[in-house]
Amino acid sequence: MEGTKIIDLMAEEDLEYLDINGSTNNDNGATIPSDRSSHEQRVAIDRSLSFTKIYTPPVYKPKTLILAYQSLGVVYGDLGTSPLNVLSSIALPHPSEEDLLGILSLIVWTTTVLVLIKYVFIVLHADDHGEGGTFALYSYLCRHINFSSKFTIRNTRLESDRNMRYYSQGSCIKSTTKRFLEGSTKAQTLLTFLVLLGTCMVIGDGALTPATCEDVVLLAVVLLVALFAFQSCGTSKVGFCFSPIMVTWFVSNAAIGIYNIIRYHPSILKGLSPLYIYKFFERRGKMAWDILGAVFLSITAVILTYAGEVAYLVQYPDQLGNAYYASIPEQIYWPMFIVSTLSAVVSSQSMISATFSIVKQSMALGCFPRVNIIHTSSKHEGQVYSPEINYILMVICVGLVVGFKGGVQLSNAYGAFMTSLLNKIPQGGWVPFAISAVFLVVMFSWTYGRSKKSLYEEERKMSLTEIGQMLSTTNLYRPPGFCFFCTDLVNGIPPIVRRYIQHTNSVREVMVIITVRTLPIKSVLPEERLVVGKLGPEGVYRCLVQFGYKDSPGMDGEDFIALVVGKLSEISETTGEKWKLRLAEESGAVFVVGRTILKSNKKKGWFARFVIDYLYRFLQKNCRAAVSALIVPPESTLQIGMVYEI
Repeated sequence: MEGTKIIDLMAEEDLEYLDINGSTNNDNGATIPSDRSSHEQRVAIDRSLSFTKIYTPPVYKPKTLILAYQSLGVVYGDLGTSPLNVLSSIALPHPSEEDLLGILSLIVWTTTVLVLIKYVFIVLHADDHGEGGTFALYSYLCRHINFSSKFTIRNTRLESDRNMRYYSQGSCIKSTTKRFLEGSTKAQTLLTFLVLLGTCMVIGDGALTPATCEDVVLLAVVLLVALFAFQSCGTSKVGFCFSPIMVTWFVSNAAIGIYNIIRYHPSILKGLSPLYIYKFFERRGKMAWDILGAVFLSITAVILTYAGEVAYLVQYPDQLGNAYYASIPEQIYWPMFIVSTLSAVVSSQSMISATFSIVKQSMALGCFPRVNIIHTSSKHEGQVYSPEINYILMVICVGLVVGFKGGVQLSNAYGAFMTSLLNKIPQGGWVPFAISAVFLVVMFSWTYGRSKKSLYEEERKMSLTEIGQMLSTTNLYRPPGFCFFCTDLVNGIPPIVRRYIQHTNSVREVMVIITVRTLPIKSVLPEERLVVGKLGPEGVYRCLVQFGYKDSPGMDGEDFIALVVGKLSEISETTGEKWKLRLAEESGAVFVVGRTILKSNKKKGWFARFVIDYLYRFLQKNCRAAVSALIVPPESTLQIGMVYEI
């Protein structure tokens, strides 16, 4: 950063989404509750100024019809365009009418079982304040279960958050499950790994879905580049623009499906009976099982469209490889070709948007390298865009289209019926595994490094006695002014303070340990932005700085310092203390931020050394710096480096 002074001495305290719980440490470093005695109340965080009591978020009532319309262009694109690929990706020589009825029955009952039973009755009830997915559920578990594993994703919500209206109340976790998870660090580690794996597989789908949008390679590349270029406009605008395409798609396909059923094979609807699945497997054996990988695509589809395609194929079974386009009536072929091409592109939007959201959640939990996250809506916290992730997905998708040259091989990369998919690894089934593996290495390395860094700092934090002794040293220079130490350490005083004082032999008269937190609300009012408290020695304070997702996380200028002085004056007990704060305000401030280099201990095994010294360090060098997330005055910033031997 231009104008930022760099001293290669000390510790990084990355500025991310942070916690504070109102506790402090005794001389031995043990935790002291903040409500035990009047003296302890003075040295602990002032809980009367806790976030729970000072902020009540506004209740936003969304316009349901508008959101439903937008969802057609974002969510339901992927849920309705699979008829383009399902039947054409089935390799079945000389299919009979009984075979086609069996395939239709497989499609119908796969859709019913996975969509209705799994999603409607299970997944929709497993949410965390409206957020779904593995990270949301893991975050829910972290708030109700005490994780003691050294390899875990940190929880970013406060204990007091349970009283807030947009957070869940209480725990629905059974006591037996809770006891088991709390008593087994291996289970906790396995759960963390599964969370990372499941998330990476979703991101893999996010890269794969756009690549299957079109068989014509040149046209596919052009449309994909245009699609990714359009992402910066935001989810709302994308949804409004894409929704008319999907309305046309659904209406026209339903009409064509009904037409094909009536014209070619009205009795095709008997394929709704699961009996034909049994007959199909009995007749085709292993080949029927292999087809499940393609049938899985149908869980995102319209039954009438499939029924119409199968009705057409009963009379023209040789057209199985081109089922969708062959079944379109000749008079409307070209209009439907245009609509289907546009719809195929739109179908990619849901996975792209989901990938942005997943990356945002994983960054908030400290298990993904820092990238730029832009909130594109002032009303909906979940509508985000990441330029870096957008271009990475674009490069992957274009590479897949060019490499596979579109067509069936990319469809072979899909599946959830794992044993069916394994048989297609040589024909493209390896793609989702490869993409997921790359992202898993990234997320695992970052999570492992961050957990080791947090553990290192937690073990070496300063006690109140130690900071008191250092500040009382006669040869310590104490010029007037503020010194803001930025940290993500939840409890105690970070080791960056110790090293700073040791190597500079000076510190300003007023020290403020700052942690920063971004909340799932649009904006935090200026008068509600700070939660402050004393940390024991005179002139040492703790400050929680809170921003909404649309706020500019700025701590520069006189307004910020004046706001800090005002809050600290409210808890000042003497006139001299207030006078010292005013003098410090006039003298200015310095912001101390850190940059840590992790180095693996030689006693560690080769795996730990490889992850820390190569993978994590590579990611740290190439991701956004922690200080870049905040607006701090560069002329008043000290960026301090330190090597942590993990």
